[in-house]
Amino acid sequence: MKSAIVVKVAAVAVVAALAGCTDLKPLQAQVDELKSQVGRLQQDLATAHQSAEKANSAAQSASQTASGAQSAANQALAAAQASQSCCDSTNEKIDRMFRRSISK
Repeated sequence: MKSAIVVKVAAVAVVAALAGCTDLKPLQAQVDELKSQVGRLQQDLATAHQSAEKANSAAQSASQTASGAQSAANQALAAAQASQSCCDSTNEKIDRMFRRSISK
């Protein structure tokens, strides 16, 4: 009698185990979907990383160009100031010449 009960319990356990296996299919589908989503997210992350690297490179290039432009502007300012100084000096000389000629 004890062996019959053990056999019945084993049969119930086997049925329960098989019933549990059928529940794994939806879970497996969800796991597969999650794996797919993780794959897409990894691709998106790689694309975003590449875009960020390109933007950083462009920003560095723009910074170098701006630095060059600032240097050129500083040189132009220095040249303009020197030219203005020369012009002022020349005007002062001309004014002195006219004053001498008028005073004579």
